[in-house]
Amino acid sequence: MDLTQYPLMEIAEKAGTPFYLYDGNILRQKFGELASLTQPRGLQCRFAVKANSARKVLEVANENGMWIDAVSGNEVLRAKRAGFAMGNEPPVVMFTADVFRDNALAAVIENGVLPNVGSPGMIRELAEAGYRGPIALRINPGFGHGHVQACDTGGPSSKHGIWYEDHAVAGAMAKDAGFPVVALHAHVGTGPQIEEFDRNMRHLAEVFEELMASYPEADAVNLGGGIPHAYRPGARHYDLANYQVILVEAQRALSESAGRQVRVEIEPGRYPVAGMALLVGRVKDVKATRTNQKGPGHEFIMTDAGFNDLIRPAMYGSYHAISIVGKGASRPLEPFVVAGPLCESGDVFTRDEHELLEPRDLPRPEPGDLVVLHDAGAYGAAMSSNYVSLGRAAQVYWQDGRASLISRRETLDDIVARECDETL
Repeated sequence: MDLTQYPLMEIAEKAGTPFYLYDGNILRQKFGELASLTQPRGLQCRFAVKANSARKVLEVANENGMWIDAVSGNEVLRAKRAGFAMGNEPPVVMFTADVFRDNALAAVIENGVLPNVGSPGMIRELAEAGYRGPIALRINPGFGHGHVQACDTGGPSSKHGIWYEDHAVAGAMAKDAGFPVVALHAHVGTGPQIEEFDRNMRHLAEVFEELMASYPEADAVNLGGGIPHAYRPGARHYDLANYQVILVEAQRALSESAGRQVRVEIEPGRYPVAGMALLVGRVKDVKATRTNQKGPGHEFIMTDAGFNDLIRPAMYGSYHAISIVGKGASRPLEPFVVAGPLCESGDVFTRDEHELLEPRDLPRPEPGDLVVLHDAGAYGAAMSSNYVSLGRAAQVYWQDGRASLISRRETLDDIVARECDETL
């Protein structure tokens, strides 16, 4: 995102810091790319709501023909409020989980959305709750890897899905309950390298070719999400044209082996939203530690944005490019650690995947300048919290030269509104 096109200082004065800025033109471009990717017959793209559940984001997804992958009852209801069709003919909204929690079971039954079952016990719960309809089965195919080890989405260490060698048990449970299995699903992650993602997609399609023979009513296969996004400057951008070839080949092979038309679905979350957003914080101070017997000293840029606003660096050591806006922006580059306001040593945005400090070359800012974290649209606001009773940051939408507030900053009254003292 070209920072010169946004009046960040002006927005910061009006919205306060930290705040998220979403570029609607980039958002539309990315969802348009996904719509083109899945334009060939027999392909369909879902948006994984967990990446960014803002109403505006969901509306743009809907405008571009996306379907929805929801992982909570409230995500189902948010999709409904954003105008997505309920019911399972076709299954525009699919609910994917390994456990029913809170209102999830009720949201599935009351809205008739397709439940994508990740644990056999969910079949029993559906039957006991009086559900009558089709289901999908999420399979753990025994392989897969996220962009970091903590995001392992397939294999023996992954909690997700039904182990591929045990799928028949779940299939038999579904048959006994009278639930037609109309779709199979798996998610094996991005992998640390682009080539690994391509290999995993081809391998996963082959796995499903074998499994489809056991499910004669299945007319869809979901290959999950994980389309790579280039977070680091100079990193390779993923070629969607090549991915389309993989998907078209998979759809043809699955349909031929099954003897019927099989819809191939994907469900990216990060790809359409990561690059359309900034997290903007205010520089509060610059301070230093000094080298001693324990290690080298560092200079710290202290900002009011913390891991309660963007947790990925603290949780995964994830990289986000950082810029300075303001008086210090044109100064020579120096190594700085960028840290937040929380009383936690992990509240640092410049750590590596081993949780070690990784100073970033930045111009020396002045207090009052802005610290901008790029590519913050996926799992940013969606994973933010009220830790230490801080209100979640405002979200600002930028479209055609105009800024609009689409989610205001939370107040203490918002945070404590659910506190009560009621007899159970």
